[in-house]
Amino acid sequence: MVMDVKLKPFDFAAAVARAGLRADGTPIAGGLGSSSATSGTAGAGKAGFGAALTDALKGVSDQQNTATWMQNELQMDNPTVSLEQTMVTMQKAQIGFQAAISVRNRLVQSYTDIMNMQV
Repeated sequence: MVMDVKLKPFDFAAAVARAGLRADGTPIAGGLGSSSATSGTAGAGKAGFGAALTDALKGVSDQQNTATWMQNELQMDNPTVSLEQTMVTMQKAQIGFQAAISVRNRLVQSYTDIMNMQV
């Protein structure tokens, strides 16, 4: 099985739009901070973040599973799996995992900062 190992460019504008933000980082009118929080837009924003986080974690898991599979196939001398493809896939999985860890650490730090605020 030959795998296509192309890197997709990151579309910042689409990611910001999915998060319910403008390009400058401010919330779009009708989002969580507006008076229309009872309209269902707030629920969509929460579900959008949770869904995006879940999708990102599933993507990282899939990359790691693919890298593991390719490592096993390379060790078994599968002629359809090359060393180059395996190394690129392993690096992509490692970068994705490091990014997930970084996001987790920032979320934990933000939560800790908020919990330590005096009210």
